[in-house]
Order: sequence, then structure tokens, then C-alpha cells
Amino acid sequence: MAGQSKVEALPPWGSAIAGSAGAVLANALVYPLDIVKTRLQVQIKRFPTSTDDIPADDEHYTSTLDAVSKIVKADGVAGLYTGMTGSLIGVASTNFAYFYWYTVVRTLYLSYRAANSSPGTAVELSLGAVAGALAQLFTIPVAVVTTRQQTVSKYERKGLIATGREVIESEDGWTGLWRGLKASLVLVVNPSITYGAYQRLREVLYPGKKTLRPMEAFLLGAISKTIATVVTQPLIVAKVGLQSKPPPARNGKPFKTFIEVMQFIIEHEGVYGLFKGISPQILKGLLVQGFLMMTKERIELSFILFFRYVRQVRAQKLRKLADMAAEKARSGGPLLTK
Repeated sequence: MAGQSKVEALPPWGSAIAGSAGAVLANALVYPLDIVKTRLQVQIKRFPTSTDDIPADDEHYTSTLDAVSKIVKADGVAGLYTGMTGSLIGVASTNFAYFYWYTVVRTLYLSYRAANSSPGTAVELSLGAVAGALAQLFTIPVAVVTTRQQTVSKYERKGLIATGREVIESEDGWTGLWRGLKASLVLVVNPSITYGAYQRLREVLYPGKKTLRPMEAFLLGAISKTIATVVTQPLIVAKVGLQSKPPPARNGKPFKTFIEVMQFIIEHEGVYGLFKGISPQILKGLLVQGFLMMTKERIELSFILFFRYVRQVRAQKLRKLADMAAEKARSGGPLLTK
């Protein structure tokens, strides 16, 4: 299997570095889409048939382009990059942890199973879910702080450390940094679906191929992420609602569970409110996952070639030492027979 040999060719830290580097580059390229999809997902619009008189958010966006134009008008082009530092730190740490643990658990599974056939789809999804859960436990505080930075007005916006302190000083205390953890753990199905679909599509479309060309990796990454996003969009919206400041209609009262967020959205916006922001979410996911997998494949190939070169140099040195030892033994032979 191509994917299997690929994973086994590198140690866990090699796959982790390749994955996190690819994720940082990809997210930096499309970061404005992250701002737009987060703003669209956190806003609350009154459901047309509702008679509730709920306070409106400060600004409403009707589409991706409308959000871009209004953000630029209010905050300038820099507004499209609000919270980018914290976001990229979170992306790097999350993807490093994910790819590290994914490689570890997959290698352990492959080493202990009896069959020699490739893992099935259910196994691939399970391995991805375990890796995603382990990654989320360590990295969710950065995601909470970044989401808070992205969704407040420019007058309330603070730096990464100050925003984190603000979260800690809220009614949740330190646990506020892990707000949305349950939703995040449920959402590990997103990367598990993504990478499970990636492995399966790779086996179907490019069987036996150990190294994919950049556009092949991009295509597989884009398709697999689109599938995962459509399936998990309601949970993504609920997670953003949990981690951002509560909407004006809540009068400062934060949501406690992602079920509560989903109920609130359905009550005021209808079921389709659970899929708000899906266009930029899919576009961002498609581009990010495509660039990520394309970059990851190239970096992994570079690591493999580097390790191969190191092994060759080491083998040459060992052969040279062995030859020197043999030559010394031959030259010292007569002396030993006396």
C-alpha cells in the first residue's frame, strides 16, 4: 500500500514537521477566508418567521464578498489578518500533534495486527479520531484565544496574551481556555474523515504509487476535506459559537454546550443557520487541505531522500572502517604468528 509505506518511511516527528509546515503555509495563504467564515458563523440573524425581538450584532454579512468588503472598509486590509499570529501558532501545534500521534497510532496498529492487507475505511477513521482527540487536548487553548480575537470588534481587540488573560478572568476561569473541548473532541471526526478519505482515495486512484505529484496530492486533499466539511459543518458552527463572545441576544451569558448553541441557532435562524458560512468554510478547507497535502508530500519526500543520503554516507564510512581494519589485520598478521 502506498500510504502505508509512506508513513513507515518516516519517524513520527518527520511526519509531524512535514504536516505542520504544510498546514502553516496553506493557512497563511488563505487566512482571510478564515476570518470571513468565522465572522459568518458567529453572527446571529433573526429567523424570518420568528416573533422574537432579539438584539442584532454590530455588523451583518450577507455573503463572503460582502464580508470581505465590510471588513476592509472598517479595519482596512489588515482586518483580514486579525489574529493571524495566534491562528498560525494553533495551526502549527495542532497539526504537529495530529500528524505525530497519527503516525504513532497507525504504526502501532500495523505492527500488532496479524493480517498483511491495508487497513479498512473504519480503521482509518478510528486511527484518525484517536490522533485528533490527543491533539485537541493539548492545543485547544490557542484555538479559543484566536476565535475570540477574530470575532470581537477592533475597539475590543487585544493581543494574544491579553486575550488569553481575559478568557481566564471570565466566569469560567482557567477552564475557559478549554471551552468547546467536547465539541472539539466530537469534531475529530472531521480530520479522521479527511485523512481516512485521503488514504482510501489514494489507494483507489493511485494504487501502489509511493510518491504523488503535487497536483495529485492537491486534488486528493481538496476532495477529502470537502467531504469532511459538509458532514461536520453544524458542529463547526456550534464550536465557533462556544469559543466566541456570546451574541447580544444572550446578554453576556456564554453558551455551556454545543447542543445549546445549535438549539439557539435553530430557534432564531432555522435549521439552515447550522450551515452558515459553509461556502468560505469549504473554499478555505479545499485550498488549505490541497496545499497542505501537496506541501506535506514534498517535505516528506525531502526527508526520505535526506535519510537515504545519511544512510549511504554512514554505510560508506562503515565500509571504509571495515576495509581499514581488514588491511591492518593483514599487515599485522605475520607479527601475530611469531
